[in-house]
Amino acid sequence: MASLLEKVANPAYYKGKVGDFKVNASNYYKPLFRSGSIKPLWHLMAFTSVVMYTTNFICLKGSKVKHAREEQKTALAEYYKNHNIDPHH
Repeated sequence: MASLLEKVANPAYYKGKVGDFKVNASNYYKPLFRSGSIKPLWHLMAFTSVVMYTTNFICLKGSKVKHAREEQKTALAEYYKNHNIDPHH
């Protein structure tokens, strides 16, 4: 356990991981770029979409959706109470 904590706390560990990632990405994508493959473009588009939609949900829509659901739940409870309806049939 101590060695894991030492790894996580050491910036050289992360620097090494980033270096390994760069080498692996370079070894994977260089031949694809040189051959004119479309695969790198698809990977870039997928990555961009995931980042864009995740950021959009976290920053903009997440709290609005949560608030709307709570408002809907409250409104339904009030409706059921006013009309003497059992929501659990």
